[in-house]
Amino acid sequence: MFVSAARNMIIIGLLVLAVTAVMLARSGRLPYQHRTAGSDAAEVTKASPEVPLPRLLDLGSDKCTPCRMMAPVLAELSRTYKGSFKVEVIDVNRNSAAAAKHMIRVIPTQIFYDASGRERFRHEGYMSREAILAKWKQLGVTVVARPSPIRVD
Repeated sequence: MFVSAARNMIIIGLLVLAVTAVMLARSGRLPYQHRTAGSDAAEVTKASPEVPLPRLLDLGSDKCTPCRMMAPVLAELSRTYKGSFKVEVIDVNRNSAAAAKHMIRVIPTQIFYDASGRERFRHEGYMSREAILAKWKQLGVTVVARPSPIRVD
């Protein structure tokens, strides 16, 4: 009897989550990375299709404080380490199917993939720039920073 009640509560909770995600997606809110990352946010999901690169996938929401804290970190990593790994950000409020596909329990969640697309590591919660770079190193991925362009004002 207890198992049946617990199962029903889980089903109701999932339905509420799905309805909330659909309503937020229809509200037209921008993905959280576009609000705080600035003009470079459009580059976050772009990468060279010719060369397979390791990929960092971040799933979060613009309603989530740790997710908003991740946005500038991810944008900076995307710019600085372009060519070493790709950074992709998905707002689960706008794309609830992605949350289900990746079996997301907590946001933000970062998933590290190797160049062949195999998941190598998963982290839930805020992850600092240093921790991300250390994880790539631990996974055997060499990350090389691109030199920033010289600005003459």
